[in-house]
Formats: sequence, C-alpha cells, structure tokens
Amino acid sequence: MLIEWGLQSLAAPFRRSSNVWLAVAGYLLLGAGVGALSLWLLPQHLTRDGWPRLLNLVVTPVLAGLAMTLIGHWRARRGDPVLRIDRFACGYLFALAVAVVRYNFAA
Repeated sequence: MLIEWGLQSLAAPFRRSSNVWLAVAGYLLLGAGVGALSLWLLPQHLTRDGWPRLLNLVVTPVLAGLAMTLIGHWRARRGDPVLRIDRFACGYLFALAVAVVRYNFAA
C-alpha cells in the first residue's frame, strides 16, 4: 500500500486533476531524488561551513519558488497552460527537498 501511494505521489505532479496532497508528496520525493542525484555528481557542499550553508538552505528554495511564480505568470500571459509547478509553493517544496538532502548528506 505504501509503495502504491509513493508511485501515485510521484505521478501526481504531472496530472492535471490530481489530489493536491499527493502532488505535494510527489514534489518532495522528486526533489529528494534530484538532491540525491546532485550528490552523486557534486558530492561536496557548494558553500562554506556555518551560516552560508544555512542561508543557502533557507534562501534558495524561496528564490526557486519566486522564479517558478514568474515562469507561471509568463506562461499565463502567453496563453500557455499554467502547470502546478509554476506556483510558488510547488517550486519551493521541490527546491527545499533538494536543499535539505544536500545540506544533510553532502561531504
């Protein structure tokens, strides 16, 4: 049952009319996966120890969420369909999951 829920949550961000909570779980799982993949490519931290690393953990997801909001507005002005990832919360959650994985597991 947990495996089925996990697979549905991974597919939910790509469906138009999926459950919001499944999509949230999907963005967190996808972000964690991208974070793990980034550790394979770049195993070291990208910032120094201490407050720069913590600042990166807090600021980067906010900037990613704002960037996704701008992309959503741009897509809406062009008449393109706005995807769920084009909202602040979804971009923020995805980037937060990436940042948390890198913060905890980078060498």
